Parts: sequence; C-alpha cells; structure tokens
Amino acid sequence: MIVTSFRARPQPDEVARVTSTAAELLEVVWGRASTAPASASQLRVLLILEHHEGINLRTLADSLASTPPSTSRLCDRLQAAGFVDRETSPADRREVRLHLSSRGRAFLADLRERRQRELQAVLDVMPAAKRAALLEGLEAFCDAVATQIGHDAGEADADSRSA
Repeated sequence: MIVTSFRARPQPDEVARVTSTAAELLEVVWGRASTAPASASQLRVLLILEHHEGINLRTLADSLASTPPSTSRLCDRLQAAGFVDRETSPADRREVRLHLSSRGRAFLADLRERRQRELQAVLDVMPAAKRAALLEGLEAFCDAVATQIGHDAGEADADSRSA
C-alpha cells in the first residue's frame, strides 16, 4: 500500500499570514544592510521617485498619505543630502517636479546590492527545490500585485474623471 501525503490547498488567509511573516522577516534580514543616511520615510520617497520620475510634490504627498508641508520638509532633507533634485515645471512655475539625483540612484543601487547579499545568505541554506518553488510563487505574486495595482489605478482614474 502506497501512502502519499495530501496537503489541502492553503486558504488565502493562511497564505496572507505566512506572507506577512515572511515580509517581517525580510525586513529583519534587510535591516542588516543599513539604509543610513536615509530614514525609512526618506527611502520610501526615493523609491517612489525612482518609479515616478518628475512627480510633483502634491502627488508625492498623496502617495505617502502625508501632507504637502511634511512631504516638502522630507524632500528638503533629501535634497540637502544630494539624493533629490527639484525643478520648476515648465507648464506652471508654481509646481515643483521632483527627480532622483545621480547620487540618489547610486545610493539605491548600493542598498539593493547590500540587501541582495544578505538575502543570498539566507537563500543559500534553502534546498534548491524549495528555492525554485519560492521563485515560482513570488513571480505569480508579483504578477498579481501588478495586476491589482493597475486595476486600482484604472478605478482611481475613472473616479477622477467622473468627479
């Protein structure tokens, strides 16, 4: 008689719990690669600017769920550190556009490299089959997140047009 192990399909709440735990552990592992001289809030701004080149201050504040004055002070510190460049919009002189500076890009590249080394040390102790399964699952997760973000952005655009 052959007995095979049967594992029920995991429920979304179980997967969400384990994913949250994994994200917390990832923060611990990444914490070994210090983000200094940028704070966590400043790092978030840099990552947003990297993906939304030329974003204006109000849109950045909305993305951070913050106020424009607080966001402006945050950008002041990043500009003083040489990570962010500001430029006046050619269309409206009152609007300020934010750009990641070359120093900001170099900082993010270095941080990613250090984080990757820390993560590599963890992945090196995982069995190859589990790493392959993790990769497959993470690729599917990234695809689902990208789809959800695109869907949410489409709804927000439709809402703003109907308002």
